This record gives sequence, C-alpha cells and structure tokens, in this order.
Amino acid sequence: MPHDHSKTPENDMPANEMNDISHAGAVVDKAIEYMTGQNLPSLAIASALLGGAVGMLARDMSDEAIVNVLNNAIRSVRNGEFRAAAPEAHH
Repeated sequence: MPHDHSKTPENDMPANEMNDISHAGAVVDKAIEYMTGQNLPSLAIASALLGGAVGMLARDMSDEAIVNVLNNAIRSVRNGEFRAAAPEAHH
C-alpha cells in the first residue's frame, strides 16, 4: 500500500491538522506571554487555560471521552513527560 505523504510520519495525523495544532499552539503561547506580562500568577493562567480547554472539548466530545483525555494527561504528568519538556520548571 503506498504511503500517504499528506500525513506526518510521527503520528499518522494529516499534515493540515498538525498545521492547525501548531497555529493554535502559537496563539496560546502568545496569550501566555501576554498574561505573564500582566503579572498574572502561573496558577491563574494555567487554570484559565485548562478550563477553556475542557470547555472546548465539551463542545464535541462526550464526558467519558473528556475523562479519557484528562486521564492521558495525568499519566503524562506521572511519567514525568512535562518535566522533561520543561527542565527549568520547579519540582
């Protein structure tokens, strides 16, 4: 079967979806930068972003699917994946 070059090899996600995720991530990074510049505490920023993210998921996903997404995030935290990505973070 021929390889579909419109998908990224690392996770088989269509390239346009990866571009959308990258664009959304850049917008979120700018929002975080802005809020940090407004001297908002990290916990307030993160709580607002998490609440907004869960609200976005609730538009298109069942509660059980949202719980699965959150459980995956919890596993990533427990496995140290976020600490590895941000070594300057406080432990």
